[in-house]
Amino acid sequence: MTHVENIPHILQHGITHINSPDRNPAYVPIGDGSLIANRENFIMHNGLRLGDYIPFYFGTRMPMLFVIHNGFNNVKKTASEQIIYCITSVFAIVDHQLEFVYTDGHGVDELTGFFGSDTVADILDHIDKAAIDRKYWRDDKDLDLKRRKEAEFLVRNDIPIGAILGYAVYNLAAKQNLLNLGIDEALIAIRPNFYF
Repeated sequence: MTHVENIPHILQHGITHINSPDRNPAYVPIGDGSLIANRENFIMHNGLRLGDYIPFYFGTRMPMLFVIHNGFNNVKKTASEQIIYCITSVFAIVDHQLEFVYTDGHGVDELTGFFGSDTVADILDHIDKAAIDRKYWRDDKDLDLKRRKEAEFLVRNDIPIGAILGYAVYNLAAKQNLLNLGIDEALIAIRPNFYF
């Protein structure tokens, strides 16, 4: 997920990491700044920092989007039509020979397991697709549901534009914004059910 104002830079440089020489100097953040800072300092099993990777979720309607939508936790409230899903796939990342790891839950949770590219064939055995696909994440009978819903696919370094397979947007106005930026209509899907 990213702010629509970041899309022009993505169209020129792909999705760039904060430490990239091609990083976006005018990047518009939408997430929780304290969580982002925590990720910068979180050391993973491979000795690298979680912040060294560009994170993707496996699903939609994530808790962070709920926070952004409502402006909770001192996060600036952002309208749904300004938030764009940049969609890729495990296959696209592998085909582009990008370094990655993935998790079975939220990256900074102590219960979360990390997995490397050598186990990608077993990815569906590691992530909980039912939890990821849940509309909401509160369940008094399953206190670990939220962590599992937030499983991550983490790509190291920049992601070229060719690895972005499409964009999901909230409404027709958001689609028109992307069309105005020159994105092929076939790559844009209106999916209000991806939002709150």
